[in-house]
Amino acid sequence: MHTRTFVAAAVGLGLVTLSACGSSDDGGSSQSESKSKTVTLVSHDSWAVSKNVLADFEKQSGYQVKVLKDGDAGQAVNKAILTKDNPQGDVFFGVDNTLLSRALDNGVFQPYEAKGLDQVDGQYQLDAGKHRVTPVDYGDICVNYDKKYFADHKLAPPATFDDLVKPAYKNLLVTENASTSSPGLGFLLGTAAKYGDGGTSRSSEAESGGGWEGYWKKLKANGVKVVDGWEQAYNEEFSGSAGGRKAGADRPLVVSYASSPPAEVIYGDPKPTTAPTGVAAGTCFRQVEFAGLLSNAKNSEGGKALIDFLISKPFQEDMPLNMFVYPVAKGAAVPAEFTQFGPAAKDPETMAPAKIAADRDQWVKSWTSLVLK
Repeated sequence: MHTRTFVAAAVGLGLVTLSACGSSDDGGSSQSESKSKTVTLVSHDSWAVSKNVLADFEKQSGYQVKVLKDGDAGQAVNKAILTKDNPQGDVFFGVDNTLLSRALDNGVFQPYEAKGLDQVDGQYQLDAGKHRVTPVDYGDICVNYDKKYFADHKLAPPATFDDLVKPAYKNLLVTENASTSSPGLGFLLGTAAKYGDGGTSRSSEAESGGGWEGYWKKLKANGVKVVDGWEQAYNEEFSGSAGGRKAGADRPLVVSYASSPPAEVIYGDPKPTTAPTGVAAGTCFRQVEFAGLLSNAKNSEGGKALIDFLISKPFQEDMPLNMFVYPVAKGAAVPAEFTQFGPAAKDPETMAPAKIAADRDQWVKSWTSLVLK
């Protein structure tokens, strides 16, 4: 689902152990005591935190954290909606701005204004008036390119959405299905933000005519390949990733994240001195990820403490190298590898949650019939 899935691919079973992190046996304590002492976090598969950081929270708060992973973001949000009357846990982490309205409209969360929210940059507080969700991180969905391929072919890598439809880049891009993948949906929304909702182009020759649908017609004609999810696109189809090189991948362009290049450096074996991949800066869409206190949570006090922890400096500074996202708290330090190899986009495409809510489902339907059929 996210670039953070990169970690799962890179360190194998390392993440699996985290899913049980802190969920130790309650010994002989009664059921009512275990309810009050255990706080359950429901998340997507890419959740990760350093053991010592989580242990510090557990020691200071008196709560033990149990983590339930529910697939990718879309699956996890849908399950949270279906179970809202009897939720699986107390806090949900991992709903982003592309799916936020779906969760809010279905009453998944109850209001809670987190301690420390004044230290979170206001641009990420998309539910500021109601506090049903708390921003935790952000990242940029962008096209990544394989530096070696473009150097070998003496071809400049694409820099913008417009570049991707040029003949020079025919049959080079792989992206994810917008109906099944978070980065795939983000990339679709990025094109809608860039080209508008102009409907089908009457003049296919026009560089940016016809809104996002006209753009995708040109992208399809230029040989874009669509696969189900990020894992397949990045680690099997993209020639610039460690996994792709092993698989003999032949697509040097992939929809991924601005933070994917530092992940290639950090998990490289042997570790490279420079990132083997780069980012097409003019193809980025800003994704913000939230946590919320679930409606009907059994341990709402523990849930509130956990949300406070998610925007605290220790977690915010621990997060980048675990989940490959950027902190939202002001003053939280970002690792040098991010600054050097994966800086956040300077001018990403964005879209108001209300616009996403109004048009997302219809856009995905139109995209599916236009691109997949």
